[in-house]
Amino acid sequence: MQYIDLGATGLEVSRFGLGCMRFPQDEAEAIQMVRYAIDHGVTYIDTAYIYQNSEEILGKALKGGYREKIKLVTKAPLWNINTYADLETYLDIQLKRLGTDYLDVYLLHNLYQRHWEKVQDLEAFHFLEEMEDKGKIGAKGFSIHNTFDAFKEVVDYAAWDVGQIQLNILDVDNQAGLAGLMYGASHGLAMVIMEPLRGGNLVTSMPKAVASLIEDYPEKRSLVEWALRWLYDKPEVSVILSGTSTLEQLKDNLRIFEKASTGCLSEADQELIGRIRAAYEAQHTVGCSACRYCMPCAQGVDIPGVFKLYNSYKLLGCSFVDRLMYNSTFVERGKGADRCIACGLCQERCPQRLSIIESLETAHKELTSS
Repeated sequence: MQYIDLGATGLEVSRFGLGCMRFPQDEAEAIQMVRYAIDHGVTYIDTAYIYQNSEEILGKALKGGYREKIKLVTKAPLWNINTYADLETYLDIQLKRLGTDYLDVYLLHNLYQRHWEKVQDLEAFHFLEEMEDKGKIGAKGFSIHNTFDAFKEVVDYAAWDVGQIQLNILDVDNQAGLAGLMYGASHGLAMVIMEPLRGGNLVTSMPKAVASLIEDYPEKRSLVEWALRWLYDKPEVSVILSGTSTLEQLKDNLRIFEKASTGCLSEADQELIGRIRAAYEAQHTVGCSACRYCMPCAQGVDIPGVFKLYNSYKLLGCSFVDRLMYNSTFVERGKGADRCIACGLCQERCPQRLSIIESLETAHKELTSS
């Protein structure tokens, strides 16, 4: 494992951060996975209040001396917070869930426009400073799924320690993008990367053209390894979060991070990744990362599920099987896009700012065509 100073926080952390959003359903398996990561050198552990059961499971995993071995990160649930007092109320709930009396890093979660307005109205950055003085938190930061201009406004607002953005080989110009990475790093923020594999969809919906590019390239690496090395290559990146769902995935990530380092990509490697990006962009699929912020849908539509199936249909060309599955698994069970009434709540919540209503309509039309 390789380690890096987390900006100006004084913390040294592993460049591989374990993201705890996509734990396996079995609690014992999740605990085993967390401890395996720590036993093999991972010291940056990231969770959030809204990740289902994640904080509670992580609290159990960190018993027996594991808490002292890592830097613990979670995020304030701004969805639930309406007053300044709420901020500390929820922080205390999170500390109890995690079985600790302090957090090494505390982030204000997902600063899309409505949350950003709330942060300013409640003076939430002042709250972070107050909690720092009380010893409840260490570094102060935020996570964001928004445009570069919105990211820049947040960075310029206060003396943050950590900024967490979505970045991967496809999102160079999406959300904060590469420009945001450079801007945040140049302003002294430790830049933490989430969604390096777009919630796994980079792999599960890999176009045949991408598979051919990787197979024909002289240096043999998996798509996962190329995607993670592309981030690892950049000195502006402090930590790369990977939300592994199985022990096998974790072990593979540990292998990749052991062999990667800043400046690890050759000019030919960069050209390969550019061709991979172009092959994905030619597919015109929905950029859903299955974060589930859009859920639950009041009409019962399984929005991430529909998009996952639709992306597979578009990228991999399994038309008959995908259409059959859509009708039997989604439409007949009341989870299909046909139930959408275009209320717009999902689009308001979506951190990717996807045109969900239009994409659902398109997906339904194509997946039900003969």
